[in-house]
Amino acid sequence: MNADNTYTSYTDFFKDKKFIQWQLMPDESLDTFWQNFIGQHPEQKKNIDKAITYLKRSGMNKSDLTKDEHIVLLERIQKTIRQEKKISHRKYFWYVAASTAAVVLITLAIGLFSPLSEQVTSRDKELIIGELLDNEDVQLITDEKAIIFQNDIEVTLKGEGSAEIVQANNETSKVQVARDKLNSLIVPYGKRSTLILADGSRVWLNSGSILEFPSQFSGKKREIRLASGEMYVEVADDKEKPFFVLTGNVNVKVYGTKFNISNYSGSAQSIVLIEGRVSLQLSDKKELFLKPNEQAIYSESGIFETQTVDASLFISWKEGYLSFDKTPMTEVLRQIGRYYNLSFNFENDMNLQKRTCTGKIYLSDNLDNVMTIIGLLSSTTYTRTDNKILITNKPA
Repeated sequence: MNADNTYTSYTDFFKDKKFIQWQLMPDESLDTFWQNFIGQHPEQKKNIDKAITYLKRSGMNKSDLTKDEHIVLLERIQKTIRQEKKISHRKYFWYVAASTAAVVLITLAIGLFSPLSEQVTSRDKELIIGELLDNEDVQLITDEKAIIFQNDIEVTLKGEGSAEIVQANNETSKVQVARDKLNSLIVPYGKRSTLILADGSRVWLNSGSILEFPSQFSGKKREIRLASGEMYVEVADDKEKPFFVLTGNVNVKVYGTKFNISNYSGSAQSIVLIEGRVSLQLSDKKELFLKPNEQAIYSESGIFETQTVDASLFISWKEGYLSFDKTPMTEVLRQIGRYYNLSFNFENDMNLQKRTCTGKIYLSDNLDNVMTIIGLLSSTTYTRTDNKILITNKPA
């Protein structure tokens, strides 16, 4: 067994039948096996200790359970393990400092780690598990220095190579920004920020975004780069200097307009035009022009697919609410997760993935209110304990 490949986090031990048996019904042979395992793989001791601590906190390995209760519980866990697929972990921004702590996604097996009286099999209750992640800070990277802000910010670039910063708590400061290098604004999940560029163009950055920009535009064009995330832009008119937005695969040429670009990792890039005119261009390919209320999606085959949409549904996030129209539950939770810094595991439940939502969700500071609204729109119910959220089908 290659422990480095098999156990990448403490949750992987919950998929190991022998580990579960060791915790529920320990004996001398199991003790010897796992002590030898730790001796051969000392780097896994931290994960093992964490897994054991979680089980103790959840009451799973209490000695007052009878042997029959242990057996029933073990059978349920093993059945879930057989049904479970490996969950991919969210990739964190390459800009974020390595010291930032990431909370590991919790698998469906862990969802069963509660007192026996509360246990249900996957046939009895579909389940989606959400985990509140640690908050990170907004970062302004300039001249190889990182300026940290705990709150959402509005950055206004000034012509003399400086920027005025206004935080959500109305605290104001002024900083110098690099003139001959690109600056970066990093907005982690759970935060949003605004940037007013040197030409007066205004950019709203959604959660999980990285934008690169100059302190002032020189030459014959204005150019910024959305490395990751989502932004809504209102471009200042300047017919002498066309405005360009670069993403991983797409160049957007702007002709005085309002538009939204989404470039999240793991999702297809898309551009929605609200007002004005934009053209999209891939390398060595003809420009594609969009009309207002039209969306272009960059497909896996390397081409744009366009469709007519209600553009207001795609920009409501900047006004503090999300609009959905028969939107799959997975996409609803993905957007809620970005806004509140939540990580949802819904890969193991096909029934809940088929649910859709239609309506508006106002993004208040009270997460419980938001989850209640999601339940009403999707006919689901939820329970929340500390940082964990469990979403299930609403009883008939």
